[in-house]
Amino acid sequence: MKILVCISKSPDTTSKIAFTEGNTKFDENGVQYIVNPYDEWYALVRALELKETLGGNVTIITVGNAADEAIIRKALAIGADDAVRIDADPKDAYFTASQIAKYAKDNSFDIVLTGKETINYNGSQVAGMIAEELDMPFISLATKLDLNGTTATIEREVMGGVQVVEVNTPFVASCAKGMAEQRIPNMRGIMAARTKPLTVIPVTNNEEYTAYASYSMPEAKTACKMISPDNMDELVSLLHNEAKVI
Repeated sequence: MKILVCISKSPDTTSKIAFTEGNTKFDENGVQYIVNPYDEWYALVRALELKETLGGNVTIITVGNAADEAIIRKALAIGADDAVRIDADPKDAYFTASQIAKYAKDNSFDIVLTGKETINYNGSQVAGMIAEELDMPFISLATKLDLNGTTATIEREVMGGVQVVEVNTPFVASCAKGMAEQRIPNMRGIMAARTKPLTVIPVTNNEEYTAYASYSMPEAKTACKMISPDNMDELVSLLHNEAKVI
């Protein structure tokens, strides 16, 4: 069983977010990066659980530059067997997906897993694009994945309930909360990660179809207004004329 887990970097949730170059670029000064939690906690950990139960190999892959190797080593410390870094700046979802799909196609993986989205862009695009490029079935927002031979039983939350689907390998799935529990790398894993293989490969093309025009911060929250429960007329007036929600 060969499993490919796609990971990306995200700013630590305590990082102060700012923009530069006329609000067209994210300001990375002083920002601490981490492995995107959805990729790490759900996709990677479930892949490792499958390997521990059924055997096989778990490869992690990211599109990024040399500075991203710190987060790659973190994922290796958790238990992945080897890693691949496609040497490029991932500015576009399709560009990222096509790079990963090319590597996956050349190396014949049984399962490709991603987190449901990244916490910094929330695009939730890459996994579906990878599946399309590979001409594989795609299951989004999976919360449970069990494997019996070459058949996977996958659960995903839908409006009012849970949908259960079956799919044969190979397939692509994006993973959401419930898929697995976070693992903390131990000292043995951290030491082993230093010597695990990390292969750097060049990009296959430079097609980027989107560009960021500008960024902006959300509007500051206004002060909370306290209304007496006996003054319903004022509450209704504020909701209607100021908040404009009724």
